Amino acid sequence: MPANERATDMHTLDERIAYRVRMRDYDEWRAKVHAVNGCARPIRLGGAHQLQDAASGQVLHHHGGDIFVPCGNRRESVCPSCSDRYAADAFHLVRAGLIGGHKGVPEHVTDRPRAFVTLTAPSFGPVHHARTSPRGKRIPCGCGEYHLDADPRVGTPLDPDTYDYTGSVLWQAHAGVLWQRFATRLRREIAKRAGLKAREFAEQARLSYGKVAEYQRRGLVHFHAVVRLDGPDGAADPAPAWAHPDLLEDAVYAAAGAAYATSALPDGTPLVLTWGDQVDVRRIEPLGSAELEDNAGRISEARLAAYIAKYATKGTGKSEAADRPIRSERDIAHLRVSDHHRRIIQTAWDLGALEPYDELNLRRWAHMLAFRGHFLTKSRAYSTTFKDIRGDRRRFRLEETLERLGLADRADTVAVVNNWTFDGAGYSDDAERELAAAIACRIRDDRKHKYSKENDHGQQAA
Repeated sequence: MPANERATDMHTLDERIAYRVRMRDYDEWRAKVHAVNGCARPIRLGGAHQLQDAASGQVLHHHGGDIFVPCGNRRESVCPSCSDRYAADAFHLVRAGLIGGHKGVPEHVTDRPRAFVTLTAPSFGPVHHARTSPRGKRIPCGCGEYHLDADPRVGTPLDPDTYDYTGSVLWQAHAGVLWQRFATRLRREIAKRAGLKAREFAEQARLSYGKVAEYQRRGLVHFHAVVRLDGPDGAADPAPAWAHPDLLEDAVYAAAGAAYATSALPDGTPLVLTWGDQVDVRRIEPLGSAELEDNAGRISEARLAAYIAKYATKGTGKSEAADRPIRSERDIAHLRVSDHHRRIIQTAWDLGALEPYDELNLRRWAHMLAFRGHFLTKSRAYSTTFKDIRGDRRRFRLEETLERLGLADRADTVAVVNNWTFDGAGYSDDAERELAAAIACRIRDDRKHKYSKENDHGQQAA
């Protein structure tokens, strides 16, 4: 944005917004913001790009100047726009592994034994809860009160002084390792139930999964996972004859109960890390219902992908952890988090200074309450990849550009040459940030309205 001396003399945000809208370059600026879907802190680049004939080098199109590029942050609290895009990509990744028919996954994956698995953290001390009975009545908390779901005390310890913060941080730091131990154990449990030796499992079957981590109110993650039993070559290979949903379900419970990781307390006391008692396994059925599950508790694949994708960004909001890595211990006191989460962060920071925990790099991950893993991960053969999904998007946009320029017939011979330099990040002032936020909100509302209409038409057709 050009230097704006008059805007600095304006006292209210409304005045600065009105002035920015009246500026001659506003339409051009708005188009740039719209191109990044109202990104909260876009990367500003200056330079040019060209479309050239790959064989002759002839310049077919040239564009110079400055552009905005999305920041790409998946955290909803940092950038709702880029978070939406990440969630959409996650939806397509999970959906491809659920129903097949696109992204290189065959349709017959719906015939495989599949389960929706939830693994939780163990207890590190009693916390406030907002539970209800099967009849819908509120159950009193251990403190003697009845809490509503929105009560900020829910998930916090009844007695912070006796809550095992050290154990919870070490469990959280090993959660990714614990999942890998579970997956390894699950293969062995499946093999045992199929009458196979552990080393023979890979010759007859493959375990495919996509999982997402979600923060609980107490600050610990639990995992939701779609688990699928394929043939040895993955999605394209039918599952063996012995593969059955009941076998998979039984093996999951056994593996969850047997998997463990080890660590040690600061005084050297050995620490065994396991999953919590709440393990849930639901069979996935190709239901046509718009609901997540039917009356029998079976999970519908029609809604499950969106349900999982939601947690790919939900688990990184301000209510669970800080938005950015912590650089100094002094920053911890100023974080906008609950006292309970602040104490988790402080514990992770303190443990990070101890040599036995060097490999955990706890200070780097203190802002994530010591969780060191990715929020969405999958096995290699489950479905497509984020890289492929984003590559498809780039190709689609290139095809749109070529068609607009009348070069659609030369798509196979065009080379894109970029020459951009970094000019900065974010907007110039609060007026631009407010306008960008309004544009982002409008784009999201339009998208939700469009999807709602498509879903309504789909349900009517069904």
